[in-house]
Amino acid sequence: MNPKVNWFFEKETAWQAEYAELRRIALGCGLTEELKWGCPCYTVDGKNVVLIHGFKDYCALLFHKGALLEDKQGLLVQQTENVQSARQMRFTTRAEILKRERAIRTYIRKAAEVEKAGLQVARKKTSEFAMPEEFARKLKESAALKRAFQALTPGRQRGYLLHFSSAKLSQTREARIERNVARIMDGKGLDD
Repeated sequence: MNPKVNWFFEKETAWQAEYAELRRIALGCGLTEELKWGCPCYTVDGKNVVLIHGFKDYCALLFHKGALLEDKQGLLVQQTENVQSARQMRFTTRAEILKRERAIRTYIRKAAEVEKAGLQVARKKTSEFAMPEEFARKLKESAALKRAFQALTPGRQRGYLLHFSSAKLSQTREARIERNVARIMDGKGLDD
């Protein structure tokens, strides 16, 4: 147990009992406990294997390279269609965790083997992500904006494409694009 992570387990949450069980199981698999992104993260040889986190309706183990795990039991969930690598194993009760403990341990061990083997998830290229027509039109109208967008890192490009595309209405997509033109021109990503 890493004392720097204790605060996460000591704070009052709806998932406190479930978190404790997940911690016990992860530590029982010989992983190193660290604090990353404000959550307990379990690593092998410094590489992320699984993370414990919670949401309103469930708590979860997030397998960083879950897409590479064989999921015969159908326990892994892809959070959204745009999540390429990570998969969640979700829980709503402590009893559910205890019932699935053997499977959880198996998945964690397999995930650790994936990291030890250095396996990588084949990620979609930025060009494979949908380009909203409003943004395509804007890039066509401004060569400077097109050059600035193409100069961004692939991750920043994907971030913008996903942000723009996630709006249901054309006017919302256009507003998002307008709000971010200066950031793109400055070479910044959404979160910079």
